[in-house]
Amino acid sequence: MAGSKATARQAPGSEGVELLAGPVIAGRGLPGLARAATDLLGVPIAFLDRSGILLAVAGATREQESRLSGKGKGVKTVALGIGDELVGEARYIGKVEDAGAVDLLTALAALEVERARSADWGNEGAVSDLVGGLLDGSLTDGFELVERAAEVGCDLSRGGGVLMVRAHSGTAREGDWRSRVVDLTVRTIRSVAPGSIAAIGEAEEGSLVGVLVPTPDEERLIKVEEALERELPRSLSGLAVTIARSRPASAPDEFERAAREARLALNVGEAEGRSPIAFEDTGAYRLLLGTTSEELHSFYSETVEPLVAYDEQYETDLVATVEAYLDSDANVPATAKKMFTHRHTIRYRLERIRDLSGHDATATEGRERLGLGIKAMRVLGIASPRGRSRERKSS
Repeated sequence: MAGSKATARQAPGSEGVELLAGPVIAGRGLPGLARAATDLLGVPIAFLDRSGILLAVAGATREQESRLSGKGKGVKTVALGIGDELVGEARYIGKVEDAGAVDLLTALAALEVERARSADWGNEGAVSDLVGGLLDGSLTDGFELVERAAEVGCDLSRGGGVLMVRAHSGTAREGDWRSRVVDLTVRTIRSVAPGSIAAIGEAEEGSLVGVLVPTPDEERLIKVEEALERELPRSLSGLAVTIARSRPASAPDEFERAAREARLALNVGEAEGRSPIAFEDTGAYRLLLGTTSEELHSFYSETVEPLVAYDEQYETDLVATVEAYLDSDANVPATAKKMFTHRHTIRYRLERIRDLSGHDATATEGRERLGLGIKAMRVLGIASPRGRSRERKSS
């Protein structure tokens, strides 16, 4: 990288070898290798495939990342090849002296780039159609799912699992940040679980990304979840990221169930600010998994929907008050403290909640009904309205 002659190159020290090889051996792939290289060489580094797609970047500010991806001013490049075949390119900004470490880095990066871009990943459009069908519920035949997945290099014949990722931006953002979410997700799972596939949902799904991992081993699914949690929040600064995981599906007819589990966990995680979240960690929400959408909408409309409508019209905090009151075991002073308001205000809101919903939150039966309505709202993925207190907290 520094232009040294081949005869002047020295092998990297044992610490350098361990630092660079460690992420590859641990299955952290290109993102892990890029971070290790940045730590060792002290410069921001990016890896791209032969078509110029950015696969990993580390140590860079947003401005530097833009320069690296666009091969801007001050960016230096090194070809990544396997034999005589060019597979990609490493880019960096700054001066590097350790030529031996660079040789090892480019050799490891070339292998990882080739693995990440292997032909097993199949046709992007077919993957998008397959995962999209799983996300929107139009693909319910498990045997068809397995057959179509095999055509794009994802072998689900022995089972697999479903993960879902959703990112939200609280403010307007420049560029196609949704594509960045799916690109980072794909990049990460490729390095951890070869054969996995991922795609973003249709426009109405926003940034929802579905992931299919071809393994019946729950520990393997957890590793994918951990990799996503390690990579996405740090690479998607400014976005709220939620990651959810299903239980393994051991047979074709269990994938629909797995998709519903991942969706339920995702909605619960978003509502409660929990990520990553597994279906097993959703508690009482698991009891609603077999409930039909019509039944959930019925629970919601008969309990919480009037409160949501009122909050949205008048910018009040009735739904938030119900949530805080239930979380505080029906203790008014604790609810007032949690919401930074006076206990008399909480009592007034509870009366308003009773008048609008027909359910008395101070009575056991009323709390049970309202609690069920809140759970139904979350499982359906309906966001709590942002009343005045929430606006104050976020400002």
